[in-house]
Order: sequence, then structure tokens, then C-alpha cells
Amino acid sequence: MNTLNAISPVDGRYWSKVSNLALYFSEGALIRYRILVEIEYFIALGQLPQLPIHELFVKNPGLPEQLRLIYRNYSDDDALEVKEIEKTTNHDVKAVEYFIKRRFDNLGLQPYKEFIHFGLTSQDINNTSVPLSIKECHNKELLPRYQAIADLLEERARQWKDIPMLAHTHGQPASPTSLGKELMVYVYRLRRQLDYFNQIPFSAKFGGATGNFNAHLAAYPDVDWRSFGNNFVASHLGLERLQYTTQIENYDNMAAYFDNCKRLNVILIDLCRDIWSYISMEYFKQKIKAGEVGSSAMPHKVNPIDFENAEGNLGLANAIFEHLSHKLPISRLQRDLTDSTVSRNIGVPIAHTLISLASLQKGLDKLILNEAALFNDLENNWAVVAEAIQTILRSVGYPNPYEALKQLTRTNQKVTAQTIADFVETLEVDPSVKERIRAITPHNYIGYKLD
Repeated sequence: MNTLNAISPVDGRYWSKVSNLALYFSEGALIRYRILVEIEYFIALGQLPQLPIHELFVKNPGLPEQLRLIYRNYSDDDALEVKEIEKTTNHDVKAVEYFIKRRFDNLGLQPYKEFIHFGLTSQDINNTSVPLSIKECHNKELLPRYQAIADLLEERARQWKDIPMLAHTHGQPASPTSLGKELMVYVYRLRRQLDYFNQIPFSAKFGGATGNFNAHLAAYPDVDWRSFGNNFVASHLGLERLQYTTQIENYDNMAAYFDNCKRLNVILIDLCRDIWSYISMEYFKQKIKAGEVGSSAMPHKVNPIDFENAEGNLGLANAIFEHLSHKLPISRLQRDLTDSTVSRNIGVPIAHTLISLASLQKGLDKLILNEAALFNDLENNWAVVAEAIQTILRSVGYPNPYEALKQLTRTNQKVTAQTIADFVETLEVDPSVKERIRAITPHNYIGYKLD
């Protein structure tokens, strides 16, 4: 498929930014993860003395690594072979089982083929393959990108920690702050959510047709299948086995994961909108790249497209994350198929999130601080020191200070440095108090600075 013919921009326009996700969430990747789980399960069964395949592994200590080559050497040709088998079976997991049986024939393991997929239902494979793919994507792709944004923001926050800035509450000039501190708010929020992120377990369902190991127990009642399942899922797959399930996994932890992604993305949407606003206020300018066009009609424009692109893709990602986290934990009785078709789309919101993170990083790297604009905005808004003045006057028992400052500042006259200076002269307070007030300007009234 040519990317120009792709229906989704994930597989078209943005393919170069998210192609790595094909290793985790493509059809071919799902087949590979299923093969991995089936092979690792067969190897784990071989460690049980009660099973006849145990002797096979005792006599062939190199067999586990030989079997692992089936998924380690997995190729597109293998995926196509599985899909060809599926045309007959009309069942994707059964096609994987038959594919592995063919490989066992080649290895001379025909007598042991029926221990492939032994006692399992399809969801024992799907509900281990999918969380395993999410976990590996999380560790290698998603988490490092979120952390990179937090690191970049912290770097900028510390770079600009001494830059005073007029704050805006309700869109109106408010008590000044520092640019560094305002960026650090986002660092703080992101890092707290990333801490929660790392507490969510990647869990799996593994227990047979309705989660009770019925078939396993019927065939080998002397085996502690629950302990086996716990050990297999933890040791071979690095996941946490859910102890009580229906035919499918409960999806509660997966829903928590998607909700955490959503919260991180909401924070980043907030960031995008704030940076967009700062650019429109000319607090930031943007690096210009030769040959780039901002507008097809207005040659002067350099639009904040990176932040707009990030915001749009974050919103789209969250819409899908919301559906996943709401739908997946709900299933009729012991099983319906709605989770299967929905879970095939897990890579889509992750892709839109990665597209957003790339755009956001690009946009942050293009920002150029315009100190003159920040200075002028502060200088043009001396009224914001009224809070400081009335609070100092309160502290020394001056009568009705709030009302006095309200009368001074809420007029149609522009409040300037001279306006404030003239007002201070009218105050009947100790000269030392006047000196404290005179020392306050919009440029230094910023409270605690960033550490």
C-alpha cells in the first residue's frame, strides 16, 4: 500500500512518525505475539513432570531456544502463511496454532503437536499478546516520549526562571508570575501522572475457556494449574495474571492505563493552548525555516502549527482512549466479541499521541523568547501591584485599603508608575511603609521564584 492511498493519516501522512508502532500493533505484530505466547506456553508445559512432553525437554536441553527461533526469526512471509491458513479456518488464533504445528513437523516434533494450545481458548492467547504488546510499546516508545517532553519543559523552565511575566486570570491582567514557574506547573503535573503511570500493572487473563482451568484440571488433576498459570504469565511473559476472570480479561487495568494516557494528554492540550496564546501575545516568536510557508495568502505569517497539530491529535487520541477504557471492561455474561474488534484499534490513539508529542517537541524547540514583549506588557499594567499595596496596608492597620485601591485602579484612566507614586504620597502611614510600597513594581512582584 502506498501511503498516498491510506484512509487513515496514521498509515498515510504521518506514517514516518509512527512506523515503529507497526512492531506492536499491526496485524503482523499481533500474529508474532500470538506465536510467542504459544511457544512460551509449550516450553512452560515442558517443565511439568506430570506431562509426557517433560521427557522431551529433559533429553533436549537446547530445545527451548530452538523453539524460540520460530518467533525470533518471524518474517512477513510467516505472517502471510498464517493469513493463508486463516482463509480456511476463518479463525485467527487457530491459524496460528496450525502454523506452529507445521513448524513442529519440520522439527520432527509431530508426536507432541497436540500440546500446542493445550487446554486453552483464544482469549488466553489474545489477552496475553495484547497486554504484552502494550507493555513493550510503553517501555520503548510511549513512556520515553512523554518523559522527553517533561524533560524539555523543565529545561526551558529553568532557562527562563528569572523572566517576569504578566499573568492573566479570566483573560485579564493579574498578579505577575515568572515564565519559568508557569512552565514548571506543567512539568509538575506531567511527572505526577507519569508516577501513576508506572504503578499500573500490565495484566493478563490466562485460565481456559471460562477462566477456571476446566480442561487442564480434567486432563491432569494432579497439577496446580493456578500456580502454573501465575508463574507462566509472570516468568515467561512479564505480566501479572488476573486471578478471577470470565473467558476474557477484566480489562480494568488496561482501562486505567488508557485513562492515564488521557490525563497526560489533557495536560498537554492545556500546555498547547497556553503556548499558542503566548505566541499570539508575542511573548514568543518562532524560528523560521527557509522555504516554509505560513499562509498561502499572507506572506508575513508564521503560524503556531506545531501546537495546533499536537492539540488536534491529542484530542483525537483521547476520544479513542475514552471509548477503549469505557467499552473494554464491559462484556455480556462470560464473553462477547466486542472487545476483540475494539482492541485491534489500541495502536490508533497511541499513534495519534506520538504524532502529538513529536509536534509538541518540534514546536517547543522553535520558540524564541521575546523579552521586550513581556517587559512592555508588565510596564503597561501597573494596576496589578494594587494587590501588593492593599495587602501591605492591611498589615499595618490602614483603614479600608482594598476599597482605596479599587477606587484608584477601576477607573477609565490608565494606571501608570506615576499614578501609583502619586497615590503613595497621599498615604498617612510610616515612611518605612511607603518605601516598601515604592519598591514594588510589576517586574519584581512575582512572589517566590522557581528554585
